[in-house]
Amino acid sequence: MNLREKLASGRFVVTCEVGPPKGVNVSDMQRSAEGVRGKVDAVNVTDQQSSVMRLGSLAGCCLLRQWGIEPVLQMTCRDRNRIALQSDLLSAYVLGIENVLCLTGDYVTLGDHPEAKPVFDLDSVSLIEAARGLEKGHDLAGKELKGSPRFFIGACVTPEADLLEPQIMKMEKKVEAGAQFFQTQAVYDAKKFADFMSMVQHLRVPILGGIVVLRSAAMARYMNEKAAGIRVPEKLIDEMDKADDKVAKGVEIAARTIREIKDLCQGVHIMTIGMEKRISDIIDAAGL
Repeated sequence: MNLREKLASGRFVVTCEVGPPKGVNVSDMQRSAEGVRGKVDAVNVTDQQSSVMRLGSLAGCCLLRQWGIEPVLQMTCRDRNRIALQSDLLSAYVLGIENVLCLTGDYVTLGDHPEAKPVFDLDSVSLIEAARGLEKGHDLAGKELKGSPRFFIGACVTPEADLLEPQIMKMEKKVEAGAQFFQTQAVYDAKKFADFMSMVQHLRVPILGGIVVLRSAAMARYMNEKAAGIRVPEKLIDEMDKADDKVAKGVEIAARTIREIKDLCQGVHIMTIGMEKRISDIIDAAGL
């Protein structure tokens, strides 16, 4: 079964993500992918994450398919206009890639080319609408296609945002536009996540809780200060501070969080941010 079929069957799914290299040596990416083979249901390939120039998500997804792993294409609106975005969607489909996570994208000032000109011709909602239009046989200009793709379209939501109402309103717009599943931003508070899930149950779409693995207390404090919608509780920061092995503690916290939210959602999406080799440890420790 593919990702679409597993979620439709009610099976609890696990996805993770890998970052393409800044260059053309894909050996580390391949090792990371091989390390999660058979332990995750699909693997996201990030699209110039944090606005840092890297190998493209489309190329990374093609490599995952060659390695026998189901990919999820992440597509942001930051760097391409509607012509390029639609073209890349068509390209992905003819290359055998159907899972697409539609994102607006981080602003360029966060990355390594702050002088770059951002595009943002579309946002995440209109990108979903564009993908749905392609499925119906026409592009955003209303021109007919010769053959139509079929996607499994995902989107993102932030369940621990300070103001949940705008998040839920945007989520509703994404579902109306055609989103079929969600991967969330980081979850650290199971109670807040439970409250969020109860507020969006009317949408009846699969939701995968996001797990961002902590590497240090400093990382947690940085996210609290800089990352909108992420709040690492002080008790977890204290745990990281006191731990002799910070990475092992981060793995332990991630696995514990998965166990706490497992019955609330349809799966989890694990984000290790450069520690892909620990994904297998997290999955084992969580008992998945």
